[in-house]
Amino acid sequence: MPPTLASLVHHSALKLTVRAGRDRLDTPVRWVHASELADPVPYMEGGELLLITALKLDVEDADAMRRYVKRLVGAGVAGLGFAVGVHHERVPETLADAAADEGLPLLEVPRRTPFLAISKAVSAAIAADQYRAVTAGFAAQRELTRQALNDGPEGLLSALASQVDGWTALYDASGTVVATAPEWAGRRAARLVGDVERLRERPAPASAVVGGDPADGTDGEDRIELHSLGTGRRARGALAVGTAAAPGTAERYAVHSAIALLTLTTERSRSLYAAEQRIGAAVLRMLLAGQPDHARGVAGDLYGGLLDAPYRMMLAEAASASAGRARAGGKAGSGAGAGADGTGAATGGGTEAAAAAAALAGVGGDLVGGLVEVVEFAAARSGEAVLVVPDGERVVILAADGGAVVAACTRYAETVGIARSGSESGTDEDELVVGVSAPAGPVAAGAAYKQAEQALSVARRRGRVLVEHEEVATGSVVPLLADDAVRAFADGLLRALHEHDATGRGDLVASLRAWLSRHGQWDAAAADLGVHRHTLRYRMRRVEEILGRSLDDPDVRMELWLALKATASASATAGDQAL
Repeated sequence: MPPTLASLVHHSALKLTVRAGRDRLDTPVRWVHASELADPVPYMEGGELLLITALKLDVEDADAMRRYVKRLVGAGVAGLGFAVGVHHERVPETLADAAADEGLPLLEVPRRTPFLAISKAVSAAIAADQYRAVTAGFAAQRELTRQALNDGPEGLLSALASQVDGWTALYDASGTVVATAPEWAGRRAARLVGDVERLRERPAPASAVVGGDPADGTDGEDRIELHSLGTGRRARGALAVGTAAAPGTAERYAVHSAIALLTLTTERSRSLYAAEQRIGAAVLRMLLAGQPDHARGVAGDLYGGLLDAPYRMMLAEAASASAGRARAGGKAGSGAGAGADGTGAATGGGTEAAAAAAALAGVGGDLVGGLVEVVEFAAARSGEAVLVVPDGERVVILAADGGAVVAACTRYAETVGIARSGSESGTDEDELVVGVSAPAGPVAAGAAYKQAEQALSVARRRGRVLVEHEEVATGSVVPLLADDAVRAFADGLLRALHEHDATGRGDLVASLRAWLSRHGQWDAAAADLGVHRHTLRYRMRRVEEILGRSLDDPDVRMELWLALKATASASATAGDQAL
């Protein structure tokens, strides 16, 4: 600890005598300053031991001495040292009385003790204290490193809590509490989730100090520091350190060491991440090419049992990228994926590094980058393997079916959907679309990719954030007819029939619908229309003549039926909007 007035009084070489303020000798001394000014306060910072000989003080004036001492106390001076045998043979009573009244420690300095000796003693004590703090800090750093290597983040948190005589908590990128030390600190840590989220909005590295909450039993006495973890633009986590007072030098060393060690455990180097991306891209390319055995050989232990258990393929991209893909006609079902056509993340090393960095920064938008972070942290926390590969404007994710990663992706999409519904100024660049395949095995990677693309296309058309392929496979095809391109085709196909009916020369559209719904059964369709079957036969011949197509062709009948369903769906939608 820093030197105090008591340590100076007990210093055998200084021979100091206490003349006032004996009960305040535990006051720390930050520095020693000698001044003969009548008002030295403008040149003081507080915490100093002021040394004087009273050369310019009117020590005979008791009121002047009281004003002088009051000024020193108000400036936070630690104590006053008075040299006797220079201008005064003893400490003036007026000064001693004023110091006693104000509680200011007053030390008598004998003539044989130069002020310089007192300055050297304080300087040496401060240096020794700093050396002890640095030594303790290095010892704490070694202990924290040992705990991190042996027991991981949990052991590091326990060691840090012991070093600072307080409690610690670790949060992941989403602001969720990962671990605390001691365990009873979990309740306090949970109350800081909002503060952690606000800290994540600031560029890393960032820190903040918050007070305790009386509701959790701290009586507002805890001083809590929050520190972001990570070296990139986005924080990869946060560390909370709760103590009764501001940490000292040694404790500060320990905290900063913990931040560095936790950053190493949560932030992989760019080169390592790029290398993993290259391996992941190669593994995915082999899976899509129908070579699961080669994919396993390349992956090794990197992805655990992910390639042998049922997994789901997920495709994610920004809504703006989806819209552009749709306008360009798309390449859905091409089976390329993950750079299999020689582009994207599976080409040269520089490309993978750029793709990996783009994924971390948010491919096509922050929401896609956020999804990558969420699934990677979910995998890290659950111990699951996950394959994340940037593919141009997309991100391809391979995760175990029914696992924490798929669940985290679903929750993230729900959160984005809620935020989207509550926003009035959202743009495509701020949105996200995700397609999820049905569960698949290693030999069905190509089919899973196509399923994810189909689900992504449906999510894009319906304005949904996430669609699973099961929804598309088990649902009706009728909702898909709401697409603008399908409606345009239907309107063009049936336009001539509608124009004919508008002249009042028959009801060809209704007759065609009845005949198709009865599978070409003349009597049943005529009964539905309330006309003779010969009338219906005549109308169907007119349909063939107007359209220039034969109703004996099953493809023609299918197209006409879908066109009728599409126009009926559009009419129903327009009616609902009118209501």
